Amino acid sequence: MKNGKLGVAVVGCGLIGAKRVRSLPSHCRLVAAFDISRPAAERLVADVGAGRVSLSLNDCLADSEVDIVIVATRHSSLAEIAIQAAAYSKHVLVEKPGALATLQLQKLQQVAESSGLVVRVGYNHRFHPSIRMAKEIIDSEQFGDLLWLRARYGHGGRLGYEKEWRAQREESGGGELLDQGSHLIDLCRFFFGDVRLEHSHLTTAFWDMRVEDNAFVQLTTPSGGVAWMHASWTDWKNTFSLEINLRSAKLDISGLGGSYGVESLTLHRMKPEMGPPLSETWSWEAPDSSWSLEIADFLNSIAGAQSTGAKLDDAIATLAIIEQAYSQ
Repeated sequence: MKNGKLGVAVVGCGLIGAKRVRSLPSHCRLVAAFDISRPAAERLVADVGAGRVSLSLNDCLADSEVDIVIVATRHSSLAEIAIQAAAYSKHVLVEKPGALATLQLQKLQQVAESSGLVVRVGYNHRFHPSIRMAKEIIDSEQFGDLLWLRARYGHGGRLGYEKEWRAQREESGGGELLDQGSHLIDLCRFFFGDVRLEHSHLTTAFWDMRVEDNAFVQLTTPSGGVAWMHASWTDWKNTFSLEINLRSAKLDISGLGGSYGVESLTLHRMKPEMGPPLSETWSWEAPDSSWSLEIADFLNSIAGAQSTGAKLDDAIATLAIIEQAYSQ
């Protein structure tokens, strides 16, 4: 920390890395940026007007002014870089899914715990206002137990999508199940707690690629709860839909802002006589705040406060379900 500000380094200066940096609060400052594409790092540093472009990964991680490292690379290098950052005694925010395999995340966990470091995995959907409100309603128990969850998340790709890194198993580790599907599994665990894989069906329906473009998953809980999920790269209209049924109410979340539509949550309250419910809707048309809220939660956890962000245990559990689906 210098001049009362936490020093931040970012590794991976593409779309997500840039979002992370732009979401930093005023008591953080960008110190260093590194990307295998030097122009990407140069553009980010110039855009935010702070920090320097590191000549190498080691130069970036070893900087004594860096307290926190944000890792926003392709999946294949997430864990390796996060482990290196932790070895330099830096707190780490690593993008989801955090690794290609649970063994990598377990190694990262060992390094972090031995040094007393905070590591969080970037499942930012936990911080969307509709998700946070739904969590508060569920935890209040005013509408009883959570019975089931149904989720859809998808987009339609773009021309040449089959040639991008997400379609290359060596770089991505998997297809749509690991991409948007991992968010759905994490949210299911966020609401339900422990879950297990009951059934999965992975298919490549449209894109000419060696990874799945659609994933259908059923999860169950020890208490009998059920979650049905569909993640798709053939959803030609960007879609996010999450329905949660409680014993005496239903929560209906749709949209994430931007091309996914206005984010909203509708609460349908069951009447004593049943029939059509009493419905109330909340909408959020402001820009997506999940990135800044997740960074704030991460910083609070470093300071010793309670955290709702995804810990390594959460990421390991989510990735274990995905590994099981891929092995079926």
